[in-house]
This record gives sequence, C-alpha cells and structure tokens, in this order.
Amino acid sequence: MSSYQGSFDLEKKPKIVYACNIKYRETNMKNIINQIRKELLASADKKHKVNIDRWYKEPVRFIGVKTPTVRKIADKYWQEIKHLDKKQIFELCEELLKGNKNNPFDEEATIAYAWAYKLKKQYTKNDWKIFERWLKNYVTNWGKCDDFCTHAFGELLSQYPEFVPVVKKWTKSTNRWVRRASAVIFIKSNNTYHTGKSSLEDIFYIADALLLDLDNLVQKGYGWMLKAASFGHRQEVFDYVIKNRDKMPRTALRYAIEKMPEGMKKKAMKNK
Repeated sequence: MSSYQGSFDLEKKPKIVYACNIKYRETNMKNIINQIRKELLASADKKHKVNIDRWYKEPVRFIGVKTPTVRKIADKYWQEIKHLDKKQIFELCEELLKGNKNNPFDEEATIAYAWAYKLKKQYTKNDWKIFERWLKNYVTNWGKCDDFCTHAFGELLSQYPEFVPVVKKWTKSTNRWVRRASAVIFIKSNNTYHTGKSSLEDIFYIADALLLDLDNLVQKGYGWMLKAASFGHRQEVFDYVIKNRDKMPRTALRYAIEKMPEGMKKKAMKNK
C-alpha cells in the first residue's frame, strides 16, 4: 500500500471553502428575500392599498398588505434566519430596505425593522452607524420613520444614551425624516418615552430646536414626543407648552396636550 507523498496546501483550501460559503450564503439570502416578496405580493389587498395610500401626502410604494399580515410573514421567515449571526441578519435587513432594483415596497421595510428589533439583546455601540445610515438612506416617509425609531433605533438609543448629542444634531438636518426622527426616537412603541437621568431635559432641548420648524410632519413628531413625556411628567410638559404656546405651531401644541385633562387643554388652547 502506497502512502500519499504530496503536500497539502493549508493556505489555499480555506480560501476555496470560504469562497464557496460566501456564494452559498448570498444565494440563500436571495432565495429568502425572493420568497418574502412573493408572499407579500400574494397577500396584497387592493382596497387596503387605496386606504393606506390616503394616509400619506408624500410618495409611497405599498403593495397593500395589512400590517398584522406583514408581521406574521416577518415572524415566519425569522424562524429561517434567527440562527444566523447579527451581521448576516443586518445584511438581509438592508437588502429588504434597498428593495428589488432599488425600488422597495414599504412592507419590506416593516419586516427589516422587525428583524432588527428582534436582535435588541445583541446591540452594541457599533450598530449606531448602521442604523443611522438606514435612517438617512432608506427612511422616506413618516411610517418608516416611526416604525424604525419607536422600536429598533429607539431601543439602541435607550441602551446607549451617550448618542443623544448625535440625535440633537439631527434637528438641523435638511432631511425632514431625520428631523422628525430626532423627536420620535425618544418615544417607545407603547407611547411612553425612553428614560434616562436627563431624558426630560433632552426632550425639551429637541422641542426647542424644532419649535419653529415649518414642516407639518416634524411638528407632529415633536408634539407626539411631548405627549409621550406628559404621561410621566404632565405638569412639566404643561408648563413647557404654556411657556411656548405663543410660538408653538397649533399642530404641535394639540399633539402635546392631547392626553391632558380638559382644564389644562382649554388653558393651553385659549386664543390659539
């Protein structure tokens, strides 16, 4: 019996295996994305599409799938990808955000943000750059802004409040969705606000910075932020509104006081 006399190149074999793994991973990712898109298209409801399009003044691209159905699809395919590492899942999320031929459906973003939020126990500071890029590159309407910021991005800020100074800079952005995000990111999905030692102070800073913003959706954003803060700090928020009522746009003011007692509301809205 002859023994093998050749040499085994330890440098080349891993590269071949690694390249094969990358190709397999990319193919598998494309298959998952394609399956999701097919299922979304199959679940479209034309009447719902007409209704949801009416909620937006800016251009949107909905298939017409109801949100509970979209979230079921997200959960279904999460079972197929949850074993992947965070980097790979974020890559899948970004593929959904980019859309097919860079023309995404809004429902795809809902799935991407849902998956990102499921990874909240794995967040690190390094994820901030990824999420901020998503905000600036892929958020194109208030629905995407609110979904992303009240879940995944807001959770990241809650875990790493040292990024609050970065959020404060967003108030000066020329991108209306980034300005809206500077307020909405402080709101949790249960309509309370992200807490911290100076969070109320931060919220008033954001409101001051956006106070005279002419964009109606930015006004609604910071008004909503004040409303969320009022659940735990009613008097402080009321005092802030009264102090600024002559300058604050009516839209923002009405949002801010929406859940306050009638007496407070009447006082805040007097001659407004």
